[in-house]
Amino acid sequence: MSIEWKGVMPAVTTKFTNSDTLDLHMFEHNIETQLEAGVHGIVLGGTLGEASTLNDVEKSILTKATVRLVNGKVPVLVNIAEQTTKDAIKAAQTAERDGAKGLMMLPPMRYKSGDRETVEYFKAVANNTALPIMVYNNPVDYKVEVSLDMFEELLKCDNIEAVKESTRDISNVTRIKNRFGDRLKIMTGVDTLALESLLMGADGWIAGLVCAFPAETVAIYELQKAGRIKEAIDIYRWFLPLLELDINPKLVQNIKLAEVATGIGTENVRAPRLPLFGDEREHVLKVIDEGLKNRPSLPDYKNL
Repeated sequence: MSIEWKGVMPAVTTKFTNSDTLDLHMFEHNIETQLEAGVHGIVLGGTLGEASTLNDVEKSILTKATVRLVNGKVPVLVNIAEQTTKDAIKAAQTAERDGAKGLMMLPPMRYKSGDRETVEYFKAVANNTALPIMVYNNPVDYKVEVSLDMFEELLKCDNIEAVKESTRDISNVTRIKNRFGDRLKIMTGVDTLALESLLMGADGWIAGLVCAFPAETVAIYELQKAGRIKEAIDIYRWFLPLLELDINPKLVQNIKLAEVATGIGTENVRAPRLPLFGDEREHVLKVIDEGLKNRPSLPDYKNL
């Protein structure tokens, strides 16, 4: 069971009602908008999905609802972010039963695992699920780096197929390609380095601001793929101030405000997160407002 690791895959936000329950109506509206824009996959329960605040039942509800909604058009991936190997295996097997087609997987949470521990953790999950796995390599936020030598060992597991490359080192794309060729697919995971990474050979983009601006995000990917680099750069330059909202501790609140502005989300977050207020809120609203005022016209990117 493999995935075509390419294109734009939104790390979607989880929508909540005013009473802090899942807002499946708005969630499904956002997913439908993503599909209409031409995304290539959906990633559930990542940082943007407020995974640490979701219980197991809610994760299953979201997975089953998304699988039903996409109806085979694109793969649905579920993020695995657990504290123990046992729980990670259980989460992977639950995702598989719920209809997910792949996993995005973080190193162990809370405990800062060493290299050998990290490798064994990933391998244990890989050996207990048939789903293809994308390793989320984000040492900036999660303090554990998966080195190329560690990937050499991990790739002995056939279903470890891709990396969400979030080291913030653009040259790492070339290092991975030089070492592993197409054996390890690269999905760039940093919005503000996305186009640069794609031009250097990344296969796709696990995106954040796509949650509010799906068409613009997919247009950048499709244009650069078609060799229409200047057009992709022009959209990307417009997009950059908005993309910078993703590399911020309040990325969830920032992006949910952007979703409100484009009509495909609500501002509700789950405590301990709180909606933005004061100067911080005004700054984000100003960035969003400027982006909307200057929103570019897009070419027919779906038919390139």
